[in-house]
Amino acid sequence: MPAETTRYPVTHPVASPLVLGGARLLPVAPLRVYTCGITPYAVTHVGHAATFVWADALASVARAAGAQPVLARNVTDVDDVLTAAAARAGEPYDELAVVQEFQFDRDMTALSVARPAQTPHARGHVPAVVRLAAALLDAGAAYEHDGHVYFDGSGVPARAGLDEESALRLSREYGDQDSVPGRRSPFDVAVWRPSSEEQPAWPSPWGWGRPGWHAECAAMAAASLGHSIDVLVGGVDLAFPHHAYQAAMVEAATGVAPFARATVHVGEVRLGGEKMAKSTGNLVLVSDLLERFPGPVVRLGLLHRPVGEAWECEDAVFAEAGRLLDRLHEAAGPPSGRTEDPQGRSAVLAALLDGLDVPAAVEVALGTGGDAVGYLLDVLRLRERAS
Repeated sequence: MPAETTRYPVTHPVASPLVLGGARLLPVAPLRVYTCGITPYAVTHVGHAATFVWADALASVARAAGAQPVLARNVTDVDDVLTAAAARAGEPYDELAVVQEFQFDRDMTALSVARPAQTPHARGHVPAVVRLAAALLDAGAAYEHDGHVYFDGSGVPARAGLDEESALRLSREYGDQDSVPGRRSPFDVAVWRPSSEEQPAWPSPWGWGRPGWHAECAAMAAASLGHSIDVLVGGVDLAFPHHAYQAAMVEAATGVAPFARATVHVGEVRLGGEKMAKSTGNLVLVSDLLERFPGPVVRLGLLHRPVGEAWECEDAVFAEAGRLLDRLHEAAGPPSGRTEDPQGRSAVLAALLDGLDVPAAVEVALGTGGDAVGYLLDVLRLRERAS
């Protein structure tokens, strides 16, 4: 994976905080960032890549401000979707996951996404989910039914600011309303559930079974970064139910709140007006896009907009990003000819610290030129374009 060193090390960290969604995070060490990662059953598409590029940019901006970000990005290699895909392919689910994760890492390397400090895997955290379920039962926040452990999610929609009808609709999109016998509320979700003969299974006090999806991420995040983190990152579609339940479970089990001081929900990537998703096959694959555009161009195309803005994935977006990157390199000039410009760098960094405002930082850099542009290219990890 790409190295995390920069050509412009910070010698005097700025005092300005990193502002994300109203939260003000001071540049102190460590800055714990958890990114909801991949379910490795198919190759990476642009919608997923956008999240991981933004998380990488967040870490780089924080590092430039003097913080020491510690990133964890999970791999959900225990999931019914993965099991079904492996059955269709005639492969063991764990072998399919390893192959897909390798291809994902290759795509991330091409986009200059540094490997996180921790990459927790669901298969390695099943015991942590069992402990989470036990803690939730002890806290009175969960209950058992016929080999299931259900988390009491009756209050989760309200804390997410949703009415019941909207919450039910979103829950159905993620299968939270399927095959759930014995629940007390339609918003209760499985922390642990029994497995059929075709599904992977592990021992537990409630019988052989497997974790629920939200519980996997809750357990992996807490095991990797602690009971409270600084930033939770994921696509906007994960805000509910996934992030809402993840946070609610950790808080109920530990008594520590909030689970995340700030959240970054990356805007939806669309193709033909519809959400890009593996489940529908409405995709642009990163590997295909990289055959038409260099990695730094794709990276800039993903970043040059407000982080939460929805956008249409078209070649025109990346063609424009290529032209912009050419302008930036021209404005920067050769490294040997640049004069250090601390004020220009500070102005660029200030724009990035204000909600990761890449377009504003680009405008500041282009207006200043020289060293400020070189600094921007370095902080955003936009390497030299291939000839």
